[in-house]
Amino acid sequence: MSIDSPYTLLTAVTLAVIAPGVLAFAWDRGRIAGRIALVTLVVLTASGAAALQVNHLTATYPSWSALFGGPADDDPAGDAPAGGSILDAGAGKGRLATYQVPGPVSGMNMPLKVYLPAAYFTPEGQRLRFPVIQALHGYPGTPDYWMRRLDAVRHLDREITAGRMAPTVVLFPYQTPDGLVDTECTDLAGGPRAETYLTTDVRRWASENLRVRTDRTGWGLIGYSAGGFCATNLAVRHPDLYTAAASLSGGAEPGIKIGDGSEKTTNNIGWQLAHRPPPPVSLYLAWAADDGWARKAGQRVRRLAKSPTVVDTATVPRGGHTSSVWKQMEAPAFDWLSAHLAGPAPAGPPASTGPPAWPT
Repeated sequence: MSIDSPYTLLTAVTLAVIAPGVLAFAWDRGRIAGRIALVTLVVLTASGAAALQVNHLTATYPSWSALFGGPADDDPAGDAPAGGSILDAGAGKGRLATYQVPGPVSGMNMPLKVYLPAAYFTPEGQRLRFPVIQALHGYPGTPDYWMRRLDAVRHLDREITAGRMAPTVVLFPYQTPDGLVDTECTDLAGGPRAETYLTTDVRRWASENLRVRTDRTGWGLIGYSAGGFCATNLAVRHPDLYTAAASLSGGAEPGIKIGDGSEKTTNNIGWQLAHRPPPPVSLYLAWAADDGWARKAGQRVRRLAKSPTVVDTATVPRGGHTSSVWKQMEAPAFDWLSAHLAGPAPAGPPASTGPPAWPT
């Protein structure tokens, strides 16, 4: 059974329920050492069941191998460009590939899931470079959350087939090399350099190994929860690299201490919009009306934004800070992003259309 299997969780819950009964039955019959062992068993079974439920909700560890430090991905191998593994969803549908992407600049080396639209494999598509969206996960979580909880591949296939979204390559990178360390997609002082990995190493790898656009007008970001902050923060910090970003229930500031105080300044979206020249990016901010934290953050960003920064907002009436809300927001956000990105273009090095390098 996989770590995320319902049967694994059911087994753990069953053991957690049985253990206290065993403890009560054997308490008067056992000696001190036996009682200590039984109490330990009760604590371990209850803790294990709780941990498995949290993992089931967040997809932090998609496999037993990942839990014990092995490969995080268990996709079968196949014919994929650039030496990855690939899942073929069938004719007319996109394919989900997995690659190992080293980070010579950041020092990170992580698996990367890549959605390749059906058009990527057509004769016409062989002559095109496609727009790119980086989809960022929350914390705790992994890229698998997009597939297992948010059904991203199905949403992308449907929106592209319906013509609401242009064929687009979507990257699902990790925002941390350690499931116990939340980077919020920043370069932590003395820790992982997630921002550098995402904006430099992953972008460079994709540009060199996939048929994608390399100009800023062809690149966007999307994220949910902490990943929503990641998306908007990276777009505001790097308008020379990205033209648009969508946030699903994201914040306006990181929920961690970065180590250099920048969570209050240059890694704080509100501070940046209030104290620095407005960046030429478009932002899509979505939240549930009963999610007070995300609502206040979105309203603050909308209030502080000045031209050429453009902010569009969307809300759903209820649902809080949950995956059910993000699933409602997901397709409209991808459609909005696609409308703000340049479409597929003839292969070849495109002319740069980005603004001058932006201060960081």
